[in-house]
Amino acid sequence: MMEKVVILFGYLLTCVCADGVADVVLSCTLVEEGVGLGGMGGGAHFTRTPATLVLRDVPVASDESLETLTPFVPPSIPDSDAILLEVKVSSPEIPNAHVLLHADCNEQEVMCEISRYSPHGSQESSGSAYFIVSVNVEGVEFSTALILQTLVVEKDHSTLIQNQLGLPLSQSGTLLTEVIFLVYSHVKSVSAPLRGDVVLNCGFKQQEIPLAQEVAVEWRLQHRGKGWKVLELKTRLDEAEGSTVVHEQRRGSSMDASQVVGEGNASVTLTKLKVLDEGSYICTVSIGLFHAQQVIQLQVNQPPHVSLSEEKLVLKTESSQTLSCHCAHYYPLDAQMEWLSRSPTDTEPTVLPDQGSLSSHRQHGDGTYSLSSHLSVPSTVSLGTEITCRVSHPALDAPLAVSLVVESPQQGSYWWVLGFLIITLLFFYQVMS
Repeated sequence: MMEKVVILFGYLLTCVCADGVADVVLSCTLVEEGVGLGGMGGGAHFTRTPATLVLRDVPVASDESLETLTPFVPPSIPDSDAILLEVKVSSPEIPNAHVLLHADCNEQEVMCEISRYSPHGSQESSGSAYFIVSVNVEGVEFSTALILQTLVVEKDHSTLIQNQLGLPLSQSGTLLTEVIFLVYSHVKSVSAPLRGDVVLNCGFKQQEIPLAQEVAVEWRLQHRGKGWKVLELKTRLDEAEGSTVVHEQRRGSSMDASQVVGEGNASVTLTKLKVLDEGSYICTVSIGLFHAQQVIQLQVNQPPHVSLSEEKLVLKTESSQTLSCHCAHYYPLDAQMEWLSRSPTDTEPTVLPDQGSLSSHRQHGDGTYSLSSHLSVPSTVSLGTEITCRVSHPALDAPLAVSLVVESPQQGSYWWVLGFLIITLLFFYQVMS
């Protein structure tokens, strides 16, 4: 479910709370698993409840104008039904969080979903509660998954308990949390050429005191209902000797263990791309009991090679001729072909009403496609007419066109006849003499 960032409590959603930092308020959705319908066709369903996320102390660039930003003010009367998460994000910082400052003004849609989170292998207790938050911004390269941990709230007889979550609220009616771990990507979708190389971006951050020393990164590919592991790396943040283990499932895939440890860079490099490499790549980073992931879309492309069946077209007065345009070895499938013509009296080419016939798509062993278009050129076409085959394809920045000009047969026939006569005369001259 996607919702726009909106105005809440009569204040702008992006607001300053101190010099150099700002509070960003997002309209989100709390997603919870509900009770199944039962029976053979039953199963779990999900409930969606409006929620609000307040990101405290988001760094603001020094050249950022703060005059139009209004401080965030919580509701004057705390409401135990409202779901209002207050998040401290100063450590670790959310990469590129500044894009959230102007998402509302730029009319960019923000998707924000919140879910309860259970650390792997943890035991149920009355201690901290955890949430996972997914935030994506339309039109920009911003995507992050945050693991939140609730902070301790001293309870007394006046402490409010959030009705739906059963957790204690602060005096201002907010659920106090902090970011303990996050996984992000600066590039949500990337296009790369067939047989080329590509880097899929993924990174992670945690608090200054590590959650654990062991870190694992797994890359998986999902495509057309199937999934398989690409690469898995396990190492230690203390860089203990011999601690790095790599399982390479896809030949030509690699990660830099030193960057994983030193910079939190979990990006993967894929070389010699094939059509089968296209799909959704899932980067999962695990530290101790916690894990989060990002999804990056990879599109593989190959521009077509376009050619005509004839180098020149000599007019035949007695019959029409077939001119073929071949669009070869392209990917993906969606190529468009069209015929145009421009007579000697025209300044611009026009699309021919008769577009001829198309062959069926032919797929090659490398996964690329080829297609041909066949045009019947009538004998009534004007001499000097330029005929063009134009091809459009996602891998092309602009349509690709090839052309030829309809030529007169007279000039070529004249010289052929003249040459024949000269040879004949020379032959008879030799015979007579």
